[in-house]
Amino acid sequence: MPSDSSYWIVSVPVQEEKSAQQMYQDVSQRLVKDGAADSSDLAPLPFPSFKTGTLESLLSLSEDLPKTESLFESVVNRIVDALRSLFNDDAQAMNEHLMIEDESVEEYLMHWRWNATKYRADRPLPDLIETLSKEMQTIDNVMKQKLNNYNLTKGQLQQLERKKHGNLSMCSLADIVQKDDVVDQKSDFLTTLLVVVPKNLRKNWLDSYERLTAMVVPRSSNELAKDEEYFLFNVTLFKKVEQQFIQKAREHKFQVRDFVYDQKQLQREREELDEAGASEKQLWTELVRLSRANFADAYQALIHYRVLRTFIESVLRFGLPPNYSAVVICPNARKVKQLLKSLVSEYAYLDEYLGKEETKSKNDSGPSQETPGEYTNLLEQEVYPFVLTEQPMIVV
Repeated sequence: MPSDSSYWIVSVPVQEEKSAQQMYQDVSQRLVKDGAADSSDLAPLPFPSFKTGTLESLLSLSEDLPKTESLFESVVNRIVDALRSLFNDDAQAMNEHLMIEDESVEEYLMHWRWNATKYRADRPLPDLIETLSKEMQTIDNVMKQKLNNYNLTKGQLQQLERKKHGNLSMCSLADIVQKDDVVDQKSDFLTTLLVVVPKNLRKNWLDSYERLTAMVVPRSSNELAKDEEYFLFNVTLFKKVEQQFIQKAREHKFQVRDFVYDQKQLQREREELDEAGASEKQLWTELVRLSRANFADAYQALIHYRVLRTFIESVLRFGLPPNYSAVVICPNARKVKQLLKSLVSEYAYLDEYLGKEETKSKNDSGPSQETPGEYTNLLEQEVYPFVLTEQPMIVV
């Protein structure tokens, strides 16, 4: 059964002595009368005058349609995911940016017309599909490059923020350690180490640091800072036992931080953080603007492709001349079964177009054992007397 989270595009051949508009009015009245849909839930979707070509060429073209369609869908979904990440799942902000020509997705579909300025319908169908594919590939490449640049900059900013605001095991110590907390770095014999001690090991440190190795200056350790997880201590010892002390500290689950006192380091770190923040903000703004524009272009390309596929499948199902009436429907989740039933009833006279395999009873046991595996899924699909394609709705 078609999904209630997709828009349905239904296509049928125009009957003799009727117009496409009359066909739309008939199905619209039927669905409203049956209570399967409201008049606002559906709209006509007019096909332009395509250069159809031969049935053989369309059959060959149709083989690649699902694969290309998957590419189109993935590009649109990646843009939506990018916006979702940029706005932290803010639904209101998402809806403001998922627009096509100042219309929401649903408004765009309900007022859809072929964009003849952008895609010339008088060109051969393979050329139209190639044009749409190239456009999608270009959009995808630009988005990937811009996203990569933004993510790199955002990662650098997050790393700097962790150094600034993280716990004592990772944050910068430039604004914590003062000059008097370490021995003169020009000393030939002594050095000061900065040690991060888990809160539950504070007493162990105070009781043991003087005996971790020889040549530790007695009572040289002082508490310099603390957070929810750790204490920061300094300790002074002779340089010749520095590596041995670091090893022993590690064995006792004490972490020795790399640190060299520099009066200008704090200012440099502040400047780096400010620059990274400004760069991230600028790239965020550019990416939001690009994502909005690319979503509009990509979604338009996807719908035009979906219409092309519907048209090609209609020709392959119903034949020539290519005179079809199509409608786009926004199904009500509570009325999906009734909607499908009404459509099947309205177009039941088209069953004559279905092949014998397609009209097998639903009670049949399914395809025979001799059926090749690649066709099994096709034969198991439900087949309706009309052509039906689905466009998944965008959930924000």
